[in-house]
Amino acid sequence: MSTTSADLMLRSATELAELVRAGELSASELVDASLGRIEDLQPQVNAFVDVDHDGARAAAAAIAPGDERPFAGVPVAIKNNRAVTGLRLTTGAALPGDFRPPRDHNVTRGLRAAGFVVVGTTTLPEWGILPVTEGRRFGPTRNPWDLDRTPGGSSGGSAAAVAAGMVPLAHGNDGGGSLRIPAACCGLVGLKPQRGRISLAPDVGEQFLVVDGVLTRTVRETALLLDVLAGSVLGDASWAPPPPEPFAATAAREPPRLRIGVTTLMPLVDAELHPACAQAAHDAARLLEGLGHDVEEVAPPWQQPGLLELFTTAFGPAICSSIASAGLLAGRPPREEDMEPLSWALWTLCNEISAIQATVAGYRLQAYARMVTTWAAPYDALLTPALAQPPLPTGELDPCGPDPLGTFERSAHFTPYTAISNVTGSPAISLPLYQHDGLPLAVQLIGRPAQEGALLALAAQVEAAAPWAGRVASLALA
Repeated sequence: MSTTSADLMLRSATELAELVRAGELSASELVDASLGRIEDLQPQVNAFVDVDHDGARAAAAAIAPGDERPFAGVPVAIKNNRAVTGLRLTTGAALPGDFRPPRDHNVTRGLRAAGFVVVGTTTLPEWGILPVTEGRRFGPTRNPWDLDRTPGGSSGGSAAAVAAGMVPLAHGNDGGGSLRIPAACCGLVGLKPQRGRISLAPDVGEQFLVVDGVLTRTVRETALLLDVLAGSVLGDASWAPPPPEPFAATAAREPPRLRIGVTTLMPLVDAELHPACAQAAHDAARLLEGLGHDVEEVAPPWQQPGLLELFTTAFGPAICSSIASAGLLAGRPPREEDMEPLSWALWTLCNEISAIQATVAGYRLQAYARMVTTWAAPYDALLTPALAQPPLPTGELDPCGPDPLGTFERSAHFTPYTAISNVTGSPAISLPLYQHDGLPLAVQLIGRPAQEGALLALAAQVEAAAPWAGRVASLALA
């Protein structure tokens, strides 16, 4: 088959797998195309921590035409906070050193079982803290739409890799917007599934804020990958209820007339909303009305005094548990020189939080989540801006700056709409509907609890009415 590597990496994973299955393209040719794009673009974009040339080529060589696995031969990248056997697992930090896990994480296993070939692992901010990917250990990752802008975070390397055409899709996860934020910055689709939808095995039984997922170019690909990854593993402490049918089947059907609330009200009182981000939400509301839905302006009761501090009290210990675990691997307690000033500031803060305070903060967040979810119950979906500002210039949120906790607060002002769904657990999706000054501009749809299929059906309807797949970064065409 005669085609360029750049063209191949911009095709859907489904189409690529069909070409391999039919024998029109070998898995080895496809993986080599991805590895070639990575080699060409990594110096500019810096999206990868490790590239597994030998492992990927060996896996591809074992895939023959006729392989019935749904994504046999398709290259994929894994965010570097989930284990890939034999590759470094750093979480973007120096403290874990070059630790190489002896086994795959559940999401890695699931992707391999579906036929994907793991070509490498992608960058993230240190410990996944910030919504920009500019860690000290691996340096800043660049947005393929504008190399002077952030690709977002914390799944910024994965988003940049897809937007640059290094891989057709990539894994990520979301603890405060870490899929939806980079999707919005890089012109991709980013779904945060329902809490507990994808197992965190083999290491963790459950987490209040974090869920895994993928970054793709289309809603259909996102739905298909959710079917690949969803499900519990024996030993999970909790899990989401299974859907009545595959998510992709629900997503493929036209949704009924829905009641949708639209708001630009930010959960953080003192954050500022860029006019273009507000306009995107209003334009999307008109689009939804034109599709036959009942859309009304709403004012969710999610502005609560001290909300950021409360979230930090719950989010911080989760991060610090990872730091403590890395210290165990290193054989000593974490030290200030082991980490960036922001990480050290959070570590210090967490060590001042008692177990009782952390538990109470968790209970308060659960009460907040119940209040927001109960208020939202009459609506089939909520529409908000995805971000409060377009993609920030590189360096604007510096984890090594003189005011680390001030940087953390400013980062929340960039992304005030995303963390709400991590607290409630409900699914939410970022859709790259628009552009502003040549950069992607996205909106967010928040769905009903455990109703990813219905949310994806609505997102697919929006995509069909205002398609974005033809818009790609010029770097991806080079």
